[in-house]
Amino acid sequence: MFESLSEKFDRAFKVLKGQGRISEINVAETLKEVRKALLDADVSFKIAKQFTETVKEKALGQNVLTAISPSQLMIKLVHDELTTLMGGEKVEINLKGSPAIILMSGLQGSGKTTFSAKLANYIKTKKGRNVLLVAGDVYRPAAIEQLKVLGEQIGVEVFFDIESKEPVKIAKKAIVYAKEKGISTVIIDTAGRLAIDEEMMNEIAAIKREVNPQETLFVVDAMTGQDAVNTAKAFNDKLNFDGVILTKLDGDTRGGAALTIRSVVEKPIKLVGIGEKMDALDVFYPERMADRILGMGDIVSLVERAQEQFDEEAAKKLQKKIQQDTFNFDDFLSQIKQIKKMGNMKDLVGMIPGMGKMMKDVEIDDNAFKSIEAIITSMTPGERANPALLNGGRRKRIASGSGTDIQEVNRLIKQFDETRKMMKMMSGGKGSKLLQSMGNMKRR
Repeated sequence: MFESLSEKFDRAFKVLKGQGRISEINVAETLKEVRKALLDADVSFKIAKQFTETVKEKALGQNVLTAISPSQLMIKLVHDELTTLMGGEKVEINLKGSPAIILMSGLQGSGKTTFSAKLANYIKTKKGRNVLLVAGDVYRPAAIEQLKVLGEQIGVEVFFDIESKEPVKIAKKAIVYAKEKGISTVIIDTAGRLAIDEEMMNEIAAIKREVNPQETLFVVDAMTGQDAVNTAKAFNDKLNFDGVILTKLDGDTRGGAALTIRSVVEKPIKLVGIGEKMDALDVFYPERMADRILGMGDIVSLVERAQEQFDEEAAKKLQKKIQQDTFNFDDFLSQIKQIKKMGNMKDLVGMIPGMGKMMKDVEIDDNAFKSIEAIITSMTPGERANPALLNGGRRKRIASGSGTDIQEVNRLIKQFDETRKMMKMMSGGKGSKLLQSMGNMKRR
């Protein structure tokens, strides 16, 4: 995410490395590189110019404290300005109303239908509300089928009417149905087009007028850069939507849409799509995004993801097994599954301060655990429970059964033994206190 922009910002700040003080000359040189980085990221010239002028004004008006270097000061100023540019603070989805109605809008190919299902899953699992998805795209039968499949996948009912070609009537009938069934949230997926046209705009505007939603959200592909910003403006002029959803943010190395869409339409980015899975959705935090752009990581989001997968009872059992030195391959496999639930590996590594820069040229495959899982599942239940049984003959059988070689099996068993020893050491003293404190963590 934003690798190209992060790299160019890093180069810009190197101008100030080793400088003893802020001066008009070195600030101008640094901000010239910052402006170039923003333009390369597909930020408009007007916004890039305004951004650098604001940072310059703040930089030249400050005395550098002896405790920080000029480059550190400039990073802080750019960080604060990036945060402001992207909206300053997170803005939650409005779920007031009985039912709360959310109207989804966007061009075809933006990921609107898929994100409608992701949003339904998010509201169901994170907010504890029951949800009805409404198939309002009457022009593409595949869209209705897609929503039905996704709804079944996440356990959310989908309202559709194959016979009707009137989206407004379908939406109104769905709301009546939701009230009858006591469903608290209705998400209406609407038709997209390959380009903006008057007919599409009028149709969505009519749905909005008739159902009076609490939220009208505009879904846009982050990878389309400045085109995404222009499309957002056209939709906002017609719909006056409440917020923006950026999809495919995990594949966006430049970041132009995320940086400028807020200032152009004056509407907050509320949620972002960060992968293909149904739980690959994040609340948009401008400050945390600025952290990531400037290579500071996002440790808060990483901890929150870990907390979501954290099971207090399971942690207590695990701690007891570690202390008794009975931690086995079944437990090891369970920990791998928990890590995988947190998201794609490259994204997780990027949240660790400094790691994004270190790992920028390293390919991190989401299937990295596949061979490990294959080796462990090729063991018998007795072997997984008691690793001491794994002699040479058994290891050869496991290598054959898992499609790996004996060296990989030996390497995994060695790593497992080392991990178990380290965890045993951690279970006493400070490590015990750490595990205990994890058990006391509360979700925000």
